[in-house]
Amino acid sequence: MLNRLQGDAIHLRKRRSPCSRLVPACRVVVFGLLMSVILLVLPGAFIMAAEPNEVIKLWPGTPPGPAREVGEERDTTKPEDNLVGGRRIIKLANVSVPEAHVYLPPADQRTGASVVICPGGGFHILAWDLEGTEVAEWLNSVGVTAIVLKYRVPTSQIEPKWLQPVQDAQRTISIVRSRAKEWGLNAEQVGVLGFSAGGHTAARTALTTERLYEAVDDADNQSFLPNASVLVYPAYLSNKDNTKLPEGLAVTKDSPPTFIVHAFDDPIPVQGSLLLTMALKNANVPSELHVYDTGGHGYGLRPVDSKPVTMWPERCEVWLKRIGWMK
Repeated sequence: MLNRLQGDAIHLRKRRSPCSRLVPACRVVVFGLLMSVILLVLPGAFIMAAEPNEVIKLWPGTPPGPAREVGEERDTTKPEDNLVGGRRIIKLANVSVPEAHVYLPPADQRTGASVVICPGGGFHILAWDLEGTEVAEWLNSVGVTAIVLKYRVPTSQIEPKWLQPVQDAQRTISIVRSRAKEWGLNAEQVGVLGFSAGGHTAARTALTTERLYEAVDDADNQSFLPNASVLVYPAYLSNKDNTKLPEGLAVTKDSPPTFIVHAFDDPIPVQGSLLLTMALKNANVPSELHVYDTGGHGYGLRPVDSKPVTMWPERCEVWLKRIGWMK
């Protein structure tokens, strides 16, 4: 679990004051007003994410792959780190026990579709709120069940660095399908969404046609292949010359429809998204690409007036409706 909260911690020191003599109900009102003012005036103030309905440990035993000694799981955010959309980011490091955090919309609003979310972080950390829990809240708001994947990091010193995250993603998709009836989901509408390195994880998960680990229980009798993918500023999708897709990343006619977002000035080369779109086109896989002239990298879905790329969720909602995943 996270060891500290995102943003500037707010400590209220106990002391006697006029408020301490108020009746309990009045104290609650005063405290609520105080917190509202704090959240409005402090750009780095913490905004509490909804709690998941369930947290699932992905592997019944030791996860596949070599053992990793990574230290205690913790948030590595520093006070001097840049804000995104006026707020700080939870940078979750040293994940050795991968988990699926399940967020269910109200039953009467559930469309049946579900999406596994892969936060980015260069395979070093996970941008847990920016590219994870906040995305779950958005998907829930449109009736889509969200599963935030806490995949193993760091893996940047392991080759291939994407292997363990993709194993975790494949396992998560199989688990979601095994619980589909219980959660009121359509097992044929399970998607994957990722940002940056998580976008690479999502792309690999969407395009890899073999399970990358030995089945461990009955959940693995379910397919590990997603029915759709959403890639937001995906990383590492081109070779060093930006002329072709990386080795082992191949599109076929059976690859899932894909929605891709990238900014022209992103330090992660936009050519990766262009090359993948061309491959999807050549395989006749219905897909959609949005390239914006500016926007950079790492914006999640926090809106910024001067960056139209941050409005990508609106375009994605239209796409989700068109493929029948939203009402």
